[in-house]
Amino acid sequence: MATRRKFIKSTAIAAGALAFSAKSYARILGANDRVRVGVVGFSDRFKYSLLPAFSALRKEMNFDIVALSDIWNRRRDEGRAHLNEKLGGDVTVFQNNDALYNSKSVDAVFISTADFQHAVHTIEAMKAGCDAYTEKPLAETMADARAVLAAVRGSKQIVQIGSQRRSGENYHAAAEYIQSGKFGPIVMVELMWNVNQPGRWRRPDLVKNLKESDVDWKRFLINRPMVNFDPRKYLEYRLFWPYSSGIPGQWMSHQIDTVHWFSGLEHPRSVVANGGIYQWKDGRTNADTMTVVFDYGPSNDPTSGFQVQFTSRFSNWAGETKELYYSNGGMINLDTNEISDLGGLRENEAAAMGMKANLLKPGKLEGAKVVYDANTGGDTLTFNHVRNWMECVRSRKQPTAPIEAGYQHSIANIMTTAAYQTGLKVTFDEKKQDVLAGGKVWKPY
Repeated sequence: MATRRKFIKSTAIAAGALAFSAKSYARILGANDRVRVGVVGFSDRFKYSLLPAFSALRKEMNFDIVALSDIWNRRRDEGRAHLNEKLGGDVTVFQNNDALYNSKSVDAVFISTADFQHAVHTIEAMKAGCDAYTEKPLAETMADARAVLAAVRGSKQIVQIGSQRRSGENYHAAAEYIQSGKFGPIVMVELMWNVNQPGRWRRPDLVKNLKESDVDWKRFLINRPMVNFDPRKYLEYRLFWPYSSGIPGQWMSHQIDTVHWFSGLEHPRSVVANGGIYQWKDGRTNADTMTVVFDYGPSNDPTSGFQVQFTSRFSNWAGETKELYYSNGGMINLDTNEISDLGGLRENEAAAMGMKANLLKPGKLEGAKVVYDANTGGDTLTFNHVRNWMECVRSRKQPTAPIEAGYQHSIANIMTTAAYQTGLKVTFDEKKQDVLAGGKVWKPY
């Protein structure tokens, strides 16, 4: 209970900004120094979600955005104009991250670039001695995941992964309830994320006007195979592998992170997946519909554990987003924040086997439901998550979603991609920290 009280006090979910005590804040080392922040990638995620949260907190926390790096000339111009208007400053723009870090002008950065770039861009920040708020998914290949984990652990920098559920009061309440033993062992988790949006991850108006001369295509590809310039892959990268896994990296990564957090398990034992492009035949290569089944439990005890089922479709939004945790005594519904005895072992079933009933005491989790649909931007989760990062940049304490959380969701995502692409049962090699499909190391491309 004390942990949750501390969390509630530090994040102030329902009431908005929580003002620090001037005396306690002044005792933090470097509290009077302005933290200079750079923006790596002027994306919609940054513009509409991260920036509003930052703007509400920057004066209180003494942070300021002073620089922007983007390899697209249009985004550089739009970003500078927007930031100057919203923040009233004079933001310096850079054509790439090398120029940004060579300027020695920033102490920390927001990284909200293309999915496959997050790991490399975080490594660059670590080498430059900058703290980072890195959007999820952290990595889409194990080579990138291992490299960024080593870089962050080998540095003294603060890295917050954009898994903002970890800054939700109700999620902290659920974690505490499960980890206290009151819930009983998890026996099943059902996750769902559905939309019906033809334009999801599409940018047709921008695509038709983007020219190769407008961007640095080679820098965009980073460590992916060299291919000819394609404006769709640049702007609609979430539809195309190997620039994004699509559904797993964008949506499943949020929900599977709670499984790791609540259970204390670092990754699945095995994964199988199926799906396809059933509705939106627009040239994409990533699935618009997917079902994934995970086996979780101790690697040294295959007789214990639980199953996780994740489903997602782009063709019908019924069901929207759901996170349902089951034990033998009932369930937790994170859509309603209810703890119930629904489905628990009742007296009539138990007595026949010489057992006693096993029913949870119904109740409510503290905290409001936060995610009402598939768009998680501009909410109190993001506000709290950005605040937590800023506090940790000051205090040098580990944030709510540290690099390990990102590494763990990346393993689950990568296993899912491997299972979907190969049709094989996928496992994880603990010793080599690699994904195995059919017993062999999976080659992502």
